[in-house]
Amino acid sequence: MRAALIAVTAALVTLTGCSGSPAPPPQADSGGPVIVPGRPGEEAKTISPEEAATSVPSAPVNAADVKYVQDMVVHHRQAIDMAVLAPTRARAAKVKAIASRIKDSQEPEIAYLVSWLQNEGQKVPEAHHGAAHEGMAGMASPEEMAALKAASGEAFDRLFLDLMIKHHQGAVEMSTKVLIDGSQRAIQELANDVGAGQAAEIGRMRRILAEL
Repeated sequence: MRAALIAVTAALVTLTGCSGSPAPPPQADSGGPVIVPGRPGEEAKTISPEEAATSVPSAPVNAADVKYVQDMVVHHRQAIDMAVLAPTRARAAKVKAIASRIKDSQEPEIAYLVSWLQNEGQKVPEAHHGAAHEGMAGMASPEEMAALKAASGEAFDRLFLDLMIKHHQGAVEMSTKVLIDGSQRAIQELANDVGAGQAAEIGRMRRILAEL
């Protein structure tokens, strides 16, 4: 929906810039076309205002959507497990700050993901990280988690940033994949948000690591 509004707004701005007088505000009975964005890799299509008023965008759920949400629950849980160690083990204030930011942003996302799975009648992953999830992109191994829990000071800071950067890269990879393979618009919007947010945090963590 946001993409459609952006496309329509851009069209209106272009028309206004080409005329000598301000364009009149759009009317509900206008005959102008409405641009509907396609899924990633697909072209947008143009429909009439009448079709736009009566059409209800389909939001089917496929296996890729479900797998992404289930995996991201597990992925986020491990990120929080890592982040909650920082207040008592980290030395650098910036490491503590980024860890707090990760925890505060991913806890609400987990709540949304769990709610989505429940509403769709899908299984919510158990609250542990077993061997079945060791191959998930970016996940820290049990040995890496044990090493992080045992570290403190600058050693913790460096290991935390190394592991969390890899962890975020895995989330970006997962989010990119569901944009191609998934089908539900709500999950694609979430994947866009997760991918963009974690890519920005990767850049921030790399700068912190360079300062240590």
